[in-house]
Amino acid sequence: MKIFVPGRICLLGEHSDWAGGYRRINANIESGYAIIVGTNQGVYADVEPHPNALVLSSVTPEGKHIGPYEIPMQTKPLLEEAQSGSFWSYMAGVAYQALTRYHVRGMVVNNYMTDLPIKKGLSSSAAICVLTARAFNRIYDLKLTIPGEMDLAYQGEITTPSRCGRLDQGCAFGSRPVLMTFDGDRLDTDEILVNKELYLVVVDLLAQKDTLAILNHLNRCFPTAENEIEKGVQELLGATNKRIVHKAVDMLKSGDAENLGKLMVEAQEQFNTYAIPACPEELTAPALNALLHYPPIQPFICGGKGVGSQGDGTAQFIMRTPEEQRTVIEIIERDLHLPCLELTIKPGPKVRKAVIPAAGFGTRLFPASKATKKELFPIIDRDGVAKPAILLIVEEAINAGIEEVIIIVQENDLKDFESFFNDQITIENFNKLPAHFQDYSRRILEMGRRVKFKIQTNQDGFGHAIYCIRDMIGNEPFLLMLGDHIYRSKEERSCARQLMDAFQKHGTSVVGVRRTPEQLIGSFGTVTGSWLDNEELLNVTEFAEKPTLDYANSNLHIPGYPSDEYLTVFGQYIIKPEIFHHLGKNIANNFRERGEFQLTSALDMLRQADGFQGLVMNGERFDIGLPEYYLETLNNYHK
Repeated sequence: MKIFVPGRICLLGEHSDWAGGYRRINANIESGYAIIVGTNQGVYADVEPHPNALVLSSVTPEGKHIGPYEIPMQTKPLLEEAQSGSFWSYMAGVAYQALTRYHVRGMVVNNYMTDLPIKKGLSSSAAICVLTARAFNRIYDLKLTIPGEMDLAYQGEITTPSRCGRLDQGCAFGSRPVLMTFDGDRLDTDEILVNKELYLVVVDLLAQKDTLAILNHLNRCFPTAENEIEKGVQELLGATNKRIVHKAVDMLKSGDAENLGKLMVEAQEQFNTYAIPACPEELTAPALNALLHYPPIQPFICGGKGVGSQGDGTAQFIMRTPEEQRTVIEIIERDLHLPCLELTIKPGPKVRKAVIPAAGFGTRLFPASKATKKELFPIIDRDGVAKPAILLIVEEAINAGIEEVIIIVQENDLKDFESFFNDQITIENFNKLPAHFQDYSRRILEMGRRVKFKIQTNQDGFGHAIYCIRDMIGNEPFLLMLGDHIYRSKEERSCARQLMDAFQKHGTSVVGVRRTPEQLIGSFGTVTGSWLDNEELLNVTEFAEKPTLDYANSNLHIPGYPSDEYLTVFGQYIIKPEIFHHLGKNIANNFRERGEFQLTSALDMLRQADGFQGLVMNGERFDIGLPEYYLETLNNYHK
């Protein structure tokens, strides 16, 4: 298994993590607030299980090969290695915590590349710790959320001589900007959805700073302030920081580089005014301030500030365009010979394509399915218009922002589907239609321009059907909607739009789920997990396809739900393209379930490798796959 963890840069709010931690002693201290984002560089590793040892090897940023180095997977040697402060101490510290908290064996970690600058305020040590925590989580399926991985990484790092703050482990979120709130021992995270690209440059000042000295001096100002300098530091890391950070969240969401740069300048001015007096020997930072005010770059930057613990370590700048970004890098590297990193904050991944499987025969609806495909069965919409089920599904996808819809069909059925979406009715019949139906007829043809078809040559299961469209999807996430389900939202956003918003914000594959009584779960895919957000968003820890009630009672209960209620699959998913790798493995190994290649087992493999979330849908699902379900849909969908 390959794992990549980026470094992270603190855009705003440095030092507020530990400062907010003092609220457990003095409740009058303001909570800490910081905005972090992953860098384009990081730590790469191949990982695999080992029966009884932690086997480590690495390639340094300079290209030097180190290891393999083997540590017995036992508490004493792991703890000794962690506390030694050696090259391997961070990995050993996390392994020690994993061993003492969970039932795990050993691990082989080959850190084959690191392109992240070390000791430059970009959380290189935290990236190593998060990578190790993620390796144990995924290899041994510990079912940890991202905050859970962060906590394991943090506990592992403080097992070493390092005294990092909880801010550092934010690299676990990857490239997405995150607002972190520190209230005593409590850490809350809220991912920030940006709508346009933002262009930054991170600069290594090639100077010296003593982070431990900075932290030592600033910590003297907490938990109670004894003089004006200490009061100033508490105000800086408290109310002032809160105001600046929360303004910056709005700037990030709107992609307002100009005003975000002004906030960076203000944050640096406030830091210089109130923090330098507490540690002037380290925070006066002549190299940093000279670069921030370097005249040749001023026309191209919106603003800039120091990074991490501040001092003469690293600087960051924000620009309006990629051209300005490249120009600033060129000037700094040419004139000042300082190495620069390019950092672009990008909007969340966009879902452009939807997939609708419609290649089944409809055995349970025979003989009606002999006359026409079940996906073409008529449904009375809420506007009183009779529509084939497939049209309702395609309309929902397109109205949610989908650009291309792929319908999987049998070869013999292709003509019927193509005719509906691509052929106009005869002019005689068209002229008989009322004006609003003539408009609707033209709208169907307009939608048809976005509809493509894929023939499934042999029906070999739901997973096989999805695998068939891998070339049409490419390396993109996609919306999956079942062809024999239709959906009705209970809010202004459609069900598909609810899922797309969740995916865009969190960047994790997501399945729609709904509460279901226990007597029905044997008919549906069922999930379980732990809540991430007010019983609306779930970290999925298991997929089970049509489980027995005994299995569900033992394994699938949902925290906070009655014992006779579960969460079942709603019929809509947004899935990352890595699913095709797992489906391909199942097909290559002829791994069948109930005689066919199923999707659920591949979803569970994707969950284990990359995470999966479940969104409780604010809507209803209507099934047309059985006669009694179809009758119920006819009776209720239009209401």
